[in-house]
Amino acid sequence: MGALAVGAVAGFAILAGRSRRFAAFGFALWVLAFVTAAMIFPWLFQEWGGRPLPSIVPLLIQIIMFGMGTTLGLGDFARVARMPKAAFVGVGLQYVVMPLLGAFLAWSFGFRGALAAGIILIGASPGGVASNVITYLAGGNVALSVTLTAISTMLSPFLTPLAMTVLAGTYLELDAGEMMWSIVRLIIVPIAAGFVANALLRQYSHWRDRLLPIVSMVAICLVLAILTAAARDQLLEAAAVMVVLVLLHNCGGYLLGYWGARGAGLGEAEARTVSVEVGMQNAGMAAGLAVSVLHSAPAGLAATVFATVMNVSGALLASWWRQRPVRD
Repeated sequence: MGALAVGAVAGFAILAGRSRRFAAFGFALWVLAFVTAAMIFPWLFQEWGGRPLPSIVPLLIQIIMFGMGTTLGLGDFARVARMPKAAFVGVGLQYVVMPLLGAFLAWSFGFRGALAAGIILIGASPGGVASNVITYLAGGNVALSVTLTAISTMLSPFLTPLAMTVLAGTYLELDAGEMMWSIVRLIIVPIAAGFVANALLRQYSHWRDRLLPIVSMVAICLVLAILTAAARDQLLEAAAVMVVLVLLHNCGGYLLGYWGARGAGLGEAEARTVSVEVGMQNAGMAAGLAVSVLHSAPAGLAATVFATVMNVSGALLASWWRQRPVRD
């Protein structure tokens, strides 16, 4: 029955990937398939060849970030000079709304220790690459979305440790310096390498654009499955509550991001973009930091649940907005 359940979800993921209408749900379904497999067959994702699989999570995160780097160019950073207000508002809301909302929800639901720190960690992470796709589907400003993802990621070595020290320091002992170095090693260096590779190997962009998204998708699915298997018992105990909390966190980010942008005077397309950027986090980075810095699989549970929830909610939000074209 377990194998049938995993196979059914994987089958739906394949069908969604081949459908224009439901393509946005494809990645979410693949994440759900891997997480389901980890819940039913945890031993598959705990050890390979005598090596504990959590030890390869940092390498998988670096692969994902390298892939992200190959999609960036100088124009993605220079664009800040052409739309400084939108960039400032988007990044500001990203690093104010989500960490504070995560801390509030962790306190409200009574979470403690690593679980609470993990909730704040996903809120303190930058925007994820999936937000660029959702922004496109939602009729937002894709160029702004790519720029916000790039800028929030480049600022993460400074702002993520700051948010974690201030908001999560009461739950776990944190070394801000270690976290900063881990973000540079896991995120910034691979992105920089991908950025250089993009410039040097531009003639191979056709193969890059076909191969790297698949590699990145498999890598993030493996990361989430490994963390799920490592903290399976804790997830079984708190699954329902965690899903509700993550849904409130994710949807709260959409709502506060949108109205914060509108309140700052941004247009409808830019507000949709900021909404998606604020609500969708880099779950892979949060999962990697949970293992490499917090040294806790339970701290990665929020990232695991968030990855599934945000892709489903993002696809639904994009579908709703797509039926309401931007007019301004």
